[in-house]
Amino acid sequence: MAVKAIVQLYPVVPAEGGAEGRAARRPLGRDRGEYQKIMRDWARIAKHAEDLGFWGFAGIEHHFHSEGYEPAPAPGVVNAWLGAHTSRINIGTNGYPIATHDAIRVAEECAVLDHMLEGRFWAGLSRGYQSRWTDIMGQHHGAQATISDGGAIDQRNRQVFEEQVELMLKAWTEDALEFKGSTYQVPFPYDTGVVGYPAADSAATMGAPGEVDADGTIRKISVTPAPYTRPHPPVFVASSSSEESIRYCARNGFVVCSFSPASKTTKFAEIYAEEAAKVGHPLPLGANQAPVRWPHVTDSAAAFDKALMDYDADIFENFYQKFFTHKMQAGSDVLQGIKNSGLFLGGTVDDTRRQFSAEWAQVPYEYSILIWHWAQQPTDDLMREMELMATKVYPEIGGMAPPEEKPLAQWAVPTP
Repeated sequence: MAVKAIVQLYPVVPAEGGAEGRAARRPLGRDRGEYQKIMRDWARIAKHAEDLGFWGFAGIEHHFHSEGYEPAPAPGVVNAWLGAHTSRINIGTNGYPIATHDAIRVAEECAVLDHMLEGRFWAGLSRGYQSRWTDIMGQHHGAQATISDGGAIDQRNRQVFEEQVELMLKAWTEDALEFKGSTYQVPFPYDTGVVGYPAADSAATMGAPGEVDADGTIRKISVTPAPYTRPHPPVFVASSSSEESIRYCARNGFVVCSFSPASKTTKFAEIYAEEAAKVGHPLPLGANQAPVRWPHVTDSAAAFDKALMDYDADIFENFYQKFFTHKMQAGSDVLQGIKNSGLFLGGTVDDTRRQFSAEWAQVPYEYSILIWHWAQQPTDDLMREMELMATKVYPEIGGMAPPEEKPLAQWAVPTP
């Protein structure tokens, strides 16, 4: 089976000298000139991915990265920008941390993007793990950052996340909706409805049936527009370690983006297939699964090590390792810590082929997500690696599915 290969960029404002170099240019994340360069090359890389035949091109959402590591605060805007510079490749975000958002606003934005891109859009979601911004921007829902430890904060984050996703799906698929969650009500107040809306008579006769009751009270709302894609755009969900998240995605037909090494992604794929079958949606092993990997395709093992140190060691040592030491098994040697994570693959073309082939021999994943720390890695070098992945590595695991190929499985609304 051909794989739906996705390029996902984590914008990293480039700096030499690691932490010391960033400290000397603080706050690098607000450097106007550097960000302008990133924006211009972003579209160039997306077009290159399309020309190479990649299925998708993705971004992320993170806020307040004054260090310059992940300045990516407006994913929908960037998706529109990239969509305007391409014509075939699918565009999405992995993803909107929806517990920090208003789900109706996300539904509206995604529906408009789906129309702008004429169906080559997917909506990626995440739960949020960085407290510096998740706790601030999720305060209206009482949602805080989670490390999926099953504690009270994690449970609250999951509750808000799942309620917001339910509301988003209703906004996409129902002509008129009502909703009563722990933090959000439609209408508001839910019990009384919206009383005294001056144009209630117009809504009653021209709006969606059920919006207005016999007394002229707003009882439901109709979120416009409906998405271009029926019943709605594909939904991707980022996950790193939670089996509960895998089962939730399987019940809903969402694509899992697994930020986990092969030992876990294999298990997660099996759990997903088992859970989907339980709710009446039997799927082949690997369907709706997207392992996430950071590759470097180089001329030698020494060049691979150099690429890791030049492009990845800074953010790994000074950012990732602060959150995921227990998962990445990082030690005092940064290079070995990166390799121990199981997320960074590569070396020579032959080395990279062997590593990807070994993973796909265990599970024939439907998707493959590749992340590069651009623009810490220069654009031309990134595009060279993209070309080698497309022409030398992916043919070993079935080749790349064209952008026009649709997801294997998707169902309209959550299964209770």
